[in-house]
Amino acid sequence: MAATVSEILLDWYDRHARDLPWRAPPGTPAPEPYRVWLSEVMLQQTTVAAVKRYFRAFTERWPTVEALAAAPEEDVMAAWAGLGYYSRARNLVKCARAVADMGAFPSSEKQLRELPGLGDYTAAAIAAIAFDKRAVVVDANVERVVARLFAIGEPLPGARKAIRAKADTITPEARAGDFAQAMMDLGSSICTARDPKCLLCPLADECEGRKTGDPARLPVKAPKKAKPLRKGRAWWIERDAAVWLVRREGTGMLGGMRALPDDGWTARVDGEGGPDGEPLGLVRHGFTHFDLELSVERHDAPMGEGEWWPLDKLDEAGLPTLFAKAARLALA
Repeated sequence: MAATVSEILLDWYDRHARDLPWRAPPGTPAPEPYRVWLSEVMLQQTTVAAVKRYFRAFTERWPTVEALAAAPEEDVMAAWAGLGYYSRARNLVKCARAVADMGAFPSSEKQLRELPGLGDYTAAAIAAIAFDKRAVVVDANVERVVARLFAIGEPLPGARKAIRAKADTITPEARAGDFAQAMMDLGSSICTARDPKCLLCPLADECEGRKTGDPARLPVKAPKKAKPLRKGRAWWIERDAAVWLVRREGTGMLGGMRALPDDGWTARVDGEGGPDGEPLGLVRHGFTHFDLELSVERHDAPMGEGEWWPLDKLDEAGLPTLFAKAARLALA
């Protein structure tokens, strides 16, 4: 099956590859490693549609890895605001500086994995797409395609070892980067999580999952655990057309980001209270492992170390989504 799958899929990709700002069209020289790396970090747990605008803004402002390495971390964090999973932004700066010190991105998976913030998937993707090295690239889309193609019925996450082994059997020696992107495109546009479009799939005749009559049940997922609900408070402190913003500690939830003062809520515990203010309303926000209900209150006196930020430039503060929601509530 290996040669058949790769040949069929690469032929399909040559005709149907998505036009994305970080990609090189099939048959053209590989994109710069910087652009591949940046896009892959941004795409972790984030949709393509959401990443496009951020990718363009980053590459216009910091066109090379050296430029990004020289940027103040707070500027990068502010530019990242709204993408979520902010540890990615902190690792982005660390990795850019490590690469700048090395002089260039390494081309091997092993060396790439040693860079800050790069796991197995990202290292494999960069090696394949930017350097055309044979690498087994398995993201959520590829995982779904392979689980269906080989009818792997073991539930996730236990099935991942078998999925990776099968992905290895169909990954070609040549055009590994195009093959990886073809698998991603197939999973995102045709072999979708719900209602897969089997009649349009170039691999339909090879697909064991389709032969079972119910490919959509694959991959089998473990039951989701209910997320806990945490509660906290944040304070809107306004004076002379400016709002008081603090900077959160460099590690932990939303680390290093500008924010409204709050009562110290975390993923594990509710906030610790604080001074009573004028209630403005509630903001609800979902994080990966918990949901948060944040009470927004108006207060008079500044809290903690911070700065007065002009209201007419609040969009430039780089508030994370949670506190941007709270600001919109306060300003409504």
